[in-house]
Order: sequence, then C-alpha cells, then structure tokens
Amino acid sequence: MNGAQAVLTSLKKEGVDMVFGYPGGAVLTLYDAVYKMNFPHTLTRHEQGAVHAADGYARATGKVGVVFATSGPGATNLITGIATACTDSVPLVCITGQVGNASIGKDSFQEADICGITTPITKHNYLVKDVHNLPRIIKEAFYIARTGRPGPVVIDIAKDVFDAKFDYEYPESVHLRGYKGECAGREEDIDDVIAALRKAKKPLVFTGGGVTISNTSEDLCAIIERLGVPSTATLLGIGTIPADMKGYLEFAGMHGSYAANMAIQQCDLLLCVGMRFSDRVTGKVSEFAPHAKIVHFDIDPAEINKNVTADISVIGDLSWALPLLRSKLEAAEDDFPARYAPWLAHAIEMTGEHPFGYQEEGDLIKPGAVIEKISQLSDKDTIAVTDVGQHQMWAAQFFKVYKPRHFLTSGGQGTMGYGLPAAMGAKVGCPQSRVILFSGDGSIMMNCQEFATIADEGIDVKVVVIHNCILGMVGQWQRLFYNHHYSHSELKGKTDLVKLAEAMGVKGYRLTKKQELTTRLPEILAQPGPVLIDVLVPEEENVLPMVPGGKRLDQMVLGNL
Repeated sequence: MNGAQAVLTSLKKEGVDMVFGYPGGAVLTLYDAVYKMNFPHTLTRHEQGAVHAADGYARATGKVGVVFATSGPGATNLITGIATACTDSVPLVCITGQVGNASIGKDSFQEADICGITTPITKHNYLVKDVHNLPRIIKEAFYIARTGRPGPVVIDIAKDVFDAKFDYEYPESVHLRGYKGECAGREEDIDDVIAALRKAKKPLVFTGGGVTISNTSEDLCAIIERLGVPSTATLLGIGTIPADMKGYLEFAGMHGSYAANMAIQQCDLLLCVGMRFSDRVTGKVSEFAPHAKIVHFDIDPAEINKNVTADISVIGDLSWALPLLRSKLEAAEDDFPARYAPWLAHAIEMTGEHPFGYQEEGDLIKPGAVIEKISQLSDKDTIAVTDVGQHQMWAAQFFKVYKPRHFLTSGGQGTMGYGLPAAMGAKVGCPQSRVILFSGDGSIMMNCQEFATIADEGIDVKVVVIHNCILGMVGQWQRLFYNHHYSHSELKGKTDLVKLAEAMGVKGYRLTKKQELTTRLPEILAQPGPVLIDVLVPEEENVLPMVPGGKRLDQMVLGNL
C-alpha cells in the first residue's frame, strides 16, 4: 500500500472512528485514500475548527482526537487548538502535510516548519521523510498521546511519503527510550496520606481535571463518602464529583463559591487530586490554605512544588493511587465520618450563606437565570460546553453537572472560539447525549463558520449565546479597574446572530424577556437538530463572587461592584 493508505489503516488499528480535518495540496493523496476507503471524516470550515472539534471529541469520549490538515497555513491554523489541548492535557494526534522531501528547507510554496513551531506545545512531534517509518511513528504517537499525562502529538508527513509504496506492517508494541507511559508510585506515600487523615480535624478534597483523565471519579467519590468530608473542584474538575453529592461545595477559585474558597482557607488538610494549582484557583499563593497540610496527587513530577509547596506528594497515575487509597481506607477501622462530622456540617452551612445568585430586574433576562433554567430542563447525561468569558463562569456556577466528561471548557488557555467546534466534536463522539453550548457574542464570532458544519452534517448542538453587546469579562475588568473605559470591548454593531446562523442553515431564535424562559425556551430546546438561541442580557452584569488579583481566596468580593 502507499503511505496514505498506511495512515488510515494504522488509524483503524488504533480504534479511530472519526477524523476532523480540511484538505489541501500536500494531503490530497491522503484525502484520496479517505475517499477510496470511505474513512469516517468530518469536514470543518476551518482548521482551527477541526482541532477544537477533535479536542471536544477527546474530552467527551476519553479517546484520542485526530485531526488532518495540509501544510503551511493549514498546519499553522492548528496552533491555538494544539496549545489549548496541551495546557489541559487532552490527547490529540495531529497529522499534517509537508512539502515534498526535495522541497524541504527551500522556502517552498506552503512550507512551514510545523515541528519547530509546535515543539513547546506538544508532548512530541515527528517529521516523516521515509514511508517505512510511518507505521512505527503512528503507533508511537498514539501511545505518547494517551499515556502518562496525555497531550497532543504532531506527525508532519512529507507529501511524497503519502504516494510512496511499501510493504506495510503495523508494530504490536512501542519501545521508547526515556519514556514510560505507565506510572505507579510508592505505596508508603499513600500510607502517609492516611496517617495525615488520622491527625486532621478539617480535611477538604480538592479535585481537578486529572480525575477525569484517569477515569477515577468513582474511586474519588467512594473515598469522599468513606471519609465524610467536604469537597470542591477546579474548573476542569467540574463533574468529577456529582453536583448533588453531600458536602460538595461547587467549584473554587477566582469566581468560585464562597463556601469552597472559605473551606480552603479554613481546612487543616487539603487533599489536592489531579490539579496543578493554577493562579485562578489559588488567589494570593503565599496565603493559600494557610492552616493546611497540603497533599498533592499528580502524575507529572514537574507539577509537584511548582506553584504550591506540598507537604506530602503522591507521584503516580491516579488510576494507581486512588484505588489503592480507597482500598486502604475501606480496610481501616477508623470512624472518619464521626471524626469529621462537625467540619462537614460547618462546610455545608457555609453553602447557604452566600450561594451563587442574581438579582431579578424587571423583564430583563439575567445570565444566571437562563443557564439555571436550561440546567433544570436538562437530564444528567447532558454535556455542557462553554466558550470563554463571563458566560463560562456563569455556566460553571449555574449549570449542574453530575458526571465526568460532561462539562467541557478551555481552562488553561482560556481560548475564545473553542466552544462551537468543541461542542460539535462532543456530539459526534457522544451522539446519544444532548450537547448544549454556552457562548458569548464575542466568542461565538471567532469560529462561527462552524455553524455551516453542524448544519450540513446534521450535528445536533444547541447553541445558547449570552448576548450582552460587550466582551463580557474584558468589560467587567474595564468597569472595575479602568474607570469604565470600555476600550474596544463593546460589540454594538450590526451583526444579527440569528440571521447569521440561519444563513448557514441553523435555526435561530431570540429571547428578550424573562417570561420567555418559561413560555418559549423549553419548546426551542426540544426541537431536533442544531439551534441557535440568542439571549439578550444586560451589559453591566458582573460575575460574582470575585477574588481580585493579589487577594486571598477569603477576600472575595460578594456584591456591590
């Protein structure tokens, strides 16, 4: 077979059931093989849409997302999506075309050093110049992408490699010097954690995206129940603990809940599981969890003591650490729930003191109200996807999530334009689940061309735009810290989002009064097929609570901004 056929045959062997991509000159032979082999492929309307779609597919399914792009600008259009996936540890394999071997290094038409460009934002990358190396490299790429701390891998393939014929044989195993995909730690570290629990009076579990990645949510919840302690989550940890679990304080950080932030500052033992202490969750680092002994579970040794110093570190895959901790706790005779009952009761009491909320204002629709209503209308299998900005925080606050992989958002990079293609990828990967995107009138424009994709492919995504005529989070900061100087953040132009969606084949609706949340919204959401719902909300609505930069988590502003 030729190199192009070898690529697709190898993908089949890796269990790939969908590729997102966009053709071009350097990958025409590959796309001819897609045609001849009837390989499942979704044509997006932009390469950035393709990589975000592969990301959403990967986050929702737990599989490796795969994207095809041509050389030069086709490949460079993947950069934002690759960086997004890298920061949030999402497994991707990006297969790009390169100019032919004879043209490499000569500034040839559409030549770009994609390996050099993506080195800082990938786990690994390859330039394939010999077709005989292709099967081994694809096998390695998938192994690297999905094992250890997952992440994106780029395979850049010279154009003539796709055409070259050879005797194909796919390797059965991978042998990489210096890389070990599986990571089990030291059992004595788990014993140290249990010893710390026996001394503590106010432990708190803080869960992150690593719990989702390692598929250990069930173990974590069993540990929390066995201990009888309160828990909280990072933005990427939302869903690892069911929203209705006793003692779950919702998410923590800059716009997190009062109860979660206060519990972090008051606890005497903080069990941090699969999280990296982003500045958005710590507040003032030097005064983060000041009374607590900190336990850090993480697969990546580079994360230990990087931002916050750990008193106990458990380095290893959570799929090793959490089942072991669970079994040891279940075998222990300690009555942990009785020991921690006063602390749990105190934490639960704090949830009622300053809950997430909003003030009604005449007939106006408040962002929290529409998201809260949609949450009430959704079942527990609904996948919520967000873009980035105020609506992202409101979605985290008001949409209740009960399962891992059911709240997809760009955490580390905060990538506007992520939402629509990611929601599309999530729906392709999980066709039985309802997928709802919460976006803003700023974010939705960044990859609005993908309305054409969801229309043409019949991908049933419900798109809810929180439309406040401003770049919401930018405007909030300009309002609070720059004396209301809305410098190039207001979006009071002539764009009609309903007509925009309808022009691309998606039904569009507009809601302007709060009674429509009851009279029209349920019927609109119940329609089959992709839909845009443009919800007009007040411009000067702030996301609260808010921990200002440089402040402690317990110095959050609760209102009157």
